[in-house]
Amino acid sequence: MTAPSAIPTTAFAERRRIQSLFDLTGRTALVTGGSRGLGLQIAEALGEAGARVVVSARKAGELEAAVAMLERRGVQADWIAADSSQPAQVQRLADEAAAKLGSIDILVNNAGATWGAPAEDHPLDAWDKVMNLNVRSIFLLSQAVGKASMIPRKRGRIINVASIAGLSGNTGGMTTVAYNTSKAAVLNFTRALAGEWGVHGINVNALAPGFFPSRMTAGLLAHVGVDNLRGHAPLRRLGDDEDLKGAALLLASDAGKHITGQLIAVDGGVSAVHGA
Repeated sequence: MTAPSAIPTTAFAERRRIQSLFDLTGRTALVTGGSRGLGLQIAEALGEAGARVVVSARKAGELEAAVAMLERRGVQADWIAADSSQPAQVQRLADEAAAKLGSIDILVNNAGATWGAPAEDHPLDAWDKVMNLNVRSIFLLSQAVGKASMIPRKRGRIINVASIAGLSGNTGGMTTVAYNTSKAAVLNFTRALAGEWGVHGINVNALAPGFFPSRMTAGLLAHVGVDNLRGHAPLRRLGDDEDLKGAALLLASDAGKHITGQLIAVDGGVSAVHGA
């Protein structure tokens, strides 16, 4: 007969084993666009799971505030100010992050921009601004981090933050042709890189958030209406400050070690029923 104490002990051990799959203790992470919004939410999740985190954005003051918040929550964090739309600064960011962290286990490409203008009048410089930050920068930073930290060690996790805007065209008066195009490119970049770098033990995946209140989406929320956006989501809600954490942690941890080249839409079901 099994001793009464054996059952709870076994169950406890099993819970610890499952929890260890999500443990990032001893790992390092670089998160771009990490001073606020979705990037800061992801940085917080990785840090609370045990990773040492470096966050990057353009503004030092916002980064200092973000790191102070992370440290209050027990996260080991540092920051680097860099403009990811500039190739030289991307390389500097990769070099400085590796120097601070020793090596980079997890790269989260979150920095991004949008621009609203009718397609027929969309300025070329605005198109280039969106494409350079949303597409070119993630290629350059992934390349730099991959060559320096991930390929030599035969392991790594890259998480690209796309958007459900990359899954469909514009509707309802939306005029974000460059943004939609850039996020569609991010999705196929993710698949292409996963195919190439799987042999190096590097997992490359994408998150596609739906509507999350943020500075970037403030104009859209005001134009379309919060209630209208909620009404299009099967879960009848927008994303909040916790909703990207679980998916990001899955893709960054050993729990997701057999997942690569995939997209996870975190959108309350919008893309499932509306295409985006």
